[in-house]
Amino acid sequence: MSNKAKKTFPFFSSKLRERAIERLLSLSSYLSILTTILIFFIFLVESIDFFREVSIVEFFTDTKWTPLYKPQHFGILPLLAGTFLTSAIACIFATPIALLTAIYLSQYAKPAFRNLVKPGLEILVGIPTVVYGYFALVMLTPLLKQIIPQIKIFNALSAGLVMGVMILPIISSLSEDAMTAVPKHLKEGALAMGATKFETTLKVVIPAAKSGIIASFILALSRAIGETMIVAIAAGATPNLTLNPLESVQTMTAYIAQVSLGDTPFGSIEYKTVFAVGFLLFLFTLVLNIIGKLLLGWKQEIY
Repeated sequence: MSNKAKKTFPFFSSKLRERAIERLLSLSSYLSILTTILIFFIFLVESIDFFREVSIVEFFTDTKWTPLYKPQHFGILPLLAGTFLTSAIACIFATPIALLTAIYLSQYAKPAFRNLVKPGLEILVGIPTVVYGYFALVMLTPLLKQIIPQIKIFNALSAGLVMGVMILPIISSLSEDAMTAVPKHLKEGALAMGATKFETTLKVVIPAAKSGIIASFILALSRAIGETMIVAIAAGATPNLTLNPLESVQTMTAYIAQVSLGDTPFGSIEYKTVFAVGFLLFLFTLVLNIIGKLLLGWKQEIY
C-alpha cells in the first residue's frame, strides 16, 4: 500500500489484519470442532457394525472379555473394572497430596518459592508415560513385592500409584489457581473477625474455590481413564473382573493398544471391537471433560 493510501485510509491495513486474524482463529476453532465430530461419527458407524454381530446386552452384561480367543466373549465389564480400578487408585493417591500442595502454595508459601515449585511440579506432566510405565514395572513393583509378597508382577496397584504421580500436577495446579483467585476481601474479612489463617483457609478459601477443586479432580480422572502406556506396561493384559489391586488387569486403552499392533485381520469382528471400546471410552472422557469445564466456568455464590 502506498504512503498516500495509508494517509487517506489510516486504519485500513490494521482493520484488514484484524479481520484476517479473526477469520484464522475462527477457522481453527471450527476445525477442532469438526475433528471431534468426525471422530465421533467414525466411532459411531463402526460401533453400529459391531453391534449388528454382537448383542449390546451381551456387551454390557457378560463377565468375560475374550474376543481374540475361542470361545469368544464380548463382555466389556472386565475392561471397565480394570479401567476404573487403576483410575480410582490414582485419584485416591494423588488427590490428598495435590490438595495439600495447592493449599500450601496458595496460602502459605512465599511468592519466590511458589514460582520455583509450581513449574517443577508441572514438569511431571511432560515426562513420557512410557517412562512412568517402566518405572512402575522395574522399580515400584519389586518394592511392593517386598511389602506384599502375593502381589503379581503385573498389577493394578503399581500402575495406579504411578498414574497418580502423573495426574498430581493437574489437581494441584488447577486447585492452586482456584484458591489464588478467591477475592482478598473474603480472606481479610475472616482474619479481621479473629479467624486464624488455617481456619480462614478451611472455612472460607476452600469453600469459595470448591467448584475449581472439583473440576480439577474430574479433569484428572478423565486423564487417568484415557492413559495407555502406564497401564499397558505395568497393569498387564489380563481382562479380569476384579477389584483386587494386587491382580493383573487390562484397561480399555491397553486393549486398544494390544489390538492396534496389527495382528488382527482388518474388518473382522475382533477388529471392530476396537471401535466399540474406543467409542465407550470417548463418551466417558467427553462427558467428564464437559463436566470439568462447566465446573471451572461456574461462579459459586458466597454468602
